[in-house]
Amino acid sequence: MRARSHIQQMAQTRHEYRGSSDLPTSTSSSHFFLVNHPDTGGSWTLNTCIYMAILPLLLLVLGVFPVNEATAQKPNILLFLADDLGIGDVGCYGNDTIRTPNIDRLAKEGVKLTHHISAASLCSPSRSAFMTGRYPIRTGMTGHHNGKVLLWNAASGGLPTNETTFAKILKEQGYSTGILVGKIWKFIHIPWKMIVICTLAGSLYFMYWFIAFGFMPYWNCILMRNFEIVEQPMDLDKKATQIVREAKAFINRNKDGPFLLFVSFLHIHTPHYTTKEFRGRSKHDLYGDNIEEMDWMLGQILDSIDQEGLINNTLTYFASDHGGYLEGMIGSLHLKGSNGIYRGGKGMGGMEGGIRVPGILRWPNVLPANAIIDKPTSLMDIFPTVVKLGGGMLPKDRIIDGKDMMPLLQGFVSISAHEFMFHYCEEYLHAVRWQQTRIETVWKVHYISPKFSPEGAGACYGSKFCTCSGEKVIYHVPPLLYNLSNDPSEKNPLSNDSELYREVLQTIQEAVVRHNATLHPVPQQLYGLNNLWDPRLQPCCGTFPFCWCNKETD
Repeated sequence: MRARSHIQQMAQTRHEYRGSSDLPTSTSSSHFFLVNHPDTGGSWTLNTCIYMAILPLLLLVLGVFPVNEATAQKPNILLFLADDLGIGDVGCYGNDTIRTPNIDRLAKEGVKLTHHISAASLCSPSRSAFMTGRYPIRTGMTGHHNGKVLLWNAASGGLPTNETTFAKILKEQGYSTGILVGKIWKFIHIPWKMIVICTLAGSLYFMYWFIAFGFMPYWNCILMRNFEIVEQPMDLDKKATQIVREAKAFINRNKDGPFLLFVSFLHIHTPHYTTKEFRGRSKHDLYGDNIEEMDWMLGQILDSIDQEGLINNTLTYFASDHGGYLEGMIGSLHLKGSNGIYRGGKGMGGMEGGIRVPGILRWPNVLPANAIIDKPTSLMDIFPTVVKLGGGMLPKDRIIDGKDMMPLLQGFVSISAHEFMFHYCEEYLHAVRWQQTRIETVWKVHYISPKFSPEGAGACYGSKFCTCSGEKVIYHVPPLLYNLSNDPSEKNPLSNDSELYREVLQTIQEAVVRHNATLHPVPQQLYGLNNLWDPRLQPCCGTFPFCWCNKETD
């Protein structure tokens, strides 16, 4: 069976951000340390300067409000999100060759989730779901074979303006939020006639840039503070220490809280850029070095929370946006992620290795220490969880797919609020999991899965990513059904001629029908013109097309 969404034709009009309510009320009460990456399309981001787009350092920083009766009991919220980190790459999840003492410490002091699921196996869709609590299929952020992620800073696509992020809701509850919206990327205004003339006159020059991708570090790799470009291109040699310094300074300024600090790491996306202090320290080349540097950064920021005496009033969360990238080897067998016992990886919508990620939460005296929860949870759950903790209300005019995790984390309930989870690859429904609470079993059905190359390799080494549809996938008729509780590696599908198979499949099929009834056509954000470079939207520090500056040192 092949299940598809109700998403129809891509929008023909250009989408821009005009959400002024997401902007800070004044620049003096908020602080930004931003590096743009096209994967988020209008979220707070740090761009990796890497070929093709993947979403990386994201520091959403929020300002100070006076402590009063309305805000005194609200916790600080510290969110860490790694990029492409596999669940098998972390010590507390079983890795014994890469050192992650600070992440491991976080797990010992809090709750470790072992059935934590990303809403998508690629960056842009996953992060849009994280920020909104909604499946990417509802927001038009699913992508397609020619545009799986948002590729350009100067593209008109991105998170739709009618979507609500948790930061916007927390701002309304006394958390001062700073957000970069798409409209402010219009740093240059050039008439179309002039663009055509310049393009024709400099065609050979630009052709060279396009062939060599030489323009990308200048046009697509930007560091911002508040609304000002301060580095173009970004100086990656200094980014790890800069991120740590900015985060510590923010925590110190806002220690009277409440605050929301979102640190989205550049690490560990290819090309695994690592500062010289950490190169050669691990047993896994730059891949391991990059993880160990990220762990150090996280530890430095956690130390700042401790030193300011904020640990007991701060909810800390660590996760990865999706599973590890298996096809990422460049000259070394070590330059790829590990997804532990789980099949598949990044870009494989329904494969467990692409969507099961590390998830750790710490809040002393509120959450238990050194606890493990093996019930289905989702990155989308952060949205309703922090909104409720911040005193906000969930939007009533849309479906929120995330669930408040606090009852499960605190042990007030023993089952997850997720009965069903739907796993898409682009707009195609590849798999569904069902938590059958009566017998405490999690089932998973696969409708579509990728054809690995070479066969049996567990990844698509003949290309950058596995395909989501067409001739390079397997349509399972009848669908494959696994008992994840007994077979997390999905090695032994149930026999399709058993009564149990028929009963479980029927229940899941009925859930798919109900789910499809909740989907409605929305503009496709990563299709066509929405995902092409638009010179009118190009952020530029300098005179276009010569966009470069370094105000941090100048």
